[in-house]
Amino acid sequence: MSKKRKVINMMQEFSLPLILGVIISLIWANLGHHSYHEFLHYQPFGIKYLSFHFIFNDIFMVFFFGIAAVEITQSVLPGGDLNPMSKAVNPLMATAGGVLGPIGVFFLLNAVIGNPAWHNGWGIPTATDIALAWLAARMVFGAKHPAVSFLLLLAIADDAIGLVIIAIFYPTPGQPVLPIYLGITAIGMLIAFILRKKGIKNFWPYLIFGGGIAWAGLFKAGIHPALALVFIVPFMPAAPPTEGGEGHLMEEIEGEHNTITDFEHAFKLFVDIGLLGFGLSNSGVLIGKIENLTIIILASLIIGKTLGVFIFSNIASKLFKAPLPTGMNQRSLIVAGVVASLGLTVALFVSGQAFPAGSIQSAAKMGALLSVLGGVLAVILGKILKIEKKN
Repeated sequence: MSKKRKVINMMQEFSLPLILGVIISLIWANLGHHSYHEFLHYQPFGIKYLSFHFIFNDIFMVFFFGIAAVEITQSVLPGGDLNPMSKAVNPLMATAGGVLGPIGVFFLLNAVIGNPAWHNGWGIPTATDIALAWLAARMVFGAKHPAVSFLLLLAIADDAIGLVIIAIFYPTPGQPVLPIYLGITAIGMLIAFILRKKGIKNFWPYLIFGGGIAWAGLFKAGIHPALALVFIVPFMPAAPPTEGGEGHLMEEIEGEHNTITDFEHAFKLFVDIGLLGFGLSNSGVLIGKIENLTIIILASLIIGKTLGVFIFSNIASKLFKAPLPTGMNQRSLIVAGVVASLGLTVALFVSGQAFPAGSIQSAAKMGALLSVLGGVLAVILGKILKIEKKN
């Protein structure tokens, strides 16, 4: 492997572009808050659709969520991590707990130390950052531990639920929801279906015609257009992932060529590097602006996720006779729950949808940013509970 390829792999594996974007935005926003926001919302030639913020949140994130849709689609195919359903029952139940737990903790804490104006933030702590959770899981458990696959399944299903939550409960700010325009998105899906029936293998027609029309429909409907490819990717021709399936989602497979994996391979590096721009446009919060909302979101992620994953996984084991994967125990399940609290990327995205720009949104984003502490806590807890690494 060339030195250049090794550097790129390291950047992708450790989410370095996203982390760099977060660091730059935090420094910039706190040293020059006005210039930072001027940069984000500057409209060349007076065209608001050319602003840095719009390009990354409404266009670039189309491909981010498209890659997430690839992982979800592959996971339900024969040989995928969610197929057959019998081996996915426990992580899927844990996923349900990982969504309901944070919501419950959010509303409880908001009733005690919060504000009714913050109710709309309940969706912020529901999703798990797939890449960061995978990275933290490998650091804590080692590459071969079954908890890594368990967490990957949980994060994928978590993000699928997160996409639904964004689509239904977090429409485009300041724009009324007009469901009639979803008919345009349906036309995009129909085009993708026809392309598949015609045996079109190149992914570009799916992106340009299916994705472009779906984006326009969502935009006009007032639903966030970044979800456009979520409606198109499942129509792309795909082969069964691999024999056995486990762990394939985060790794390239030599010789595997079909439309959906060609799309993933073509855009994965673009998305990973482009997350620098997303981090830059969404993470610029004033560090001194930590409010109770920040604490509520952080606690909802770390406490809510951990308790939800632990309780619902045990319900699956005891009531539905769906045990944890061989090699996992109660100690590793607790640590896995903490790892699942890493909600950075999607939590930042939902924060921007839940609240208008201002102090409330900044406090919410700070809670999302501080969720990286879940990774640190997981490493410490792994040492305390003597989790054995399996490499």
